[in-house]
Amino acid sequence: MTAKHHAGHSILETIKTIVYALLIAGVFRTLFFQPFWIPSGSMKETLLIGDFLFVNKMAYGYSYASCPSVRLGFVGIDIDASDICGFLDGDNSRILGSEPERGDVVVFRHPVTGTDFIKRLVGLPGDRIQVKNGVLHINGTAVALQDDGAFQEVMERQGPMGSYPRCENAPVGQGAICKKSRQIETLPGGTEHAILNIGNQGMDHTGVYQVPDGHYFFMGDNRDNSSDSRLPQSAGGVGFVPFENLIGRADRIMFSSAGRSMLFFWTWRSDRFFKGIE
Repeated sequence: MTAKHHAGHSILETIKTIVYALLIAGVFRTLFFQPFWIPSGSMKETLLIGDFLFVNKMAYGYSYASCPSVRLGFVGIDIDASDICGFLDGDNSRILGSEPERGDVVVFRHPVTGTDFIKRLVGLPGDRIQVKNGVLHINGTAVALQDDGAFQEVMERQGPMGSYPRCENAPVGQGAICKKSRQIETLPGGTEHAILNIGNQGMDHTGVYQVPDGHYFFMGDNRDNSSDSRLPQSAGGVGFVPFENLIGRADRIMFSSAGRSMLFFWTWRSDRFFKGIE
């Protein structure tokens, strides 16, 4: 074999290796775990901007939403999950489907925009959901709440988008402490988690939402800074989420960075590595 043929063979083998690796990664991402980076503060303090986790896709079975979307704007690639697995869309069912539980932290596709969201599941099919004076009511009964001090963070730009936190003690200057009231909420079934409040907001007072069959109702733990099921899709919110739009359950934080980039090692939050999500 000549040197030229040897070089050509090596290049071909390299290309084949890359293709195989991409195929294996694609299958792994589709069937088992999907990486997810927390871009906003809607789930504080459970999830912070810069938390990195893997979504368990096996938890609820598979639907068209289980297929990955590939968006690489800089090279003009925009492939949506529905473009790949659209043949599974439409009947609101799942393959090897398993019902989610109230209190799960779930990644799902927005029913209109297709954007991936992560929120806490508070309403099951058939439930009546209402928020009165900032307190979640399920089927006419208020959830248990216990005051638990305040959540504190520094008033500074957070994450790649450089957004500032909202504070109960506003106005707060750059570098000062931003505070939010913290409570421990206990859902029916016993799930306990922290929720944060800033003050009296419009979404603290809602009508009654009747969750349709095959749909779910989600809310962010950072109650006054979350676009969720309290706002209907016609008004730019999430509304009721179909069963087939669930992607998977968030179980554990793998890595966390408080900086604008994960490469800024001095901003890593080592106390959040491998932390379970409750």
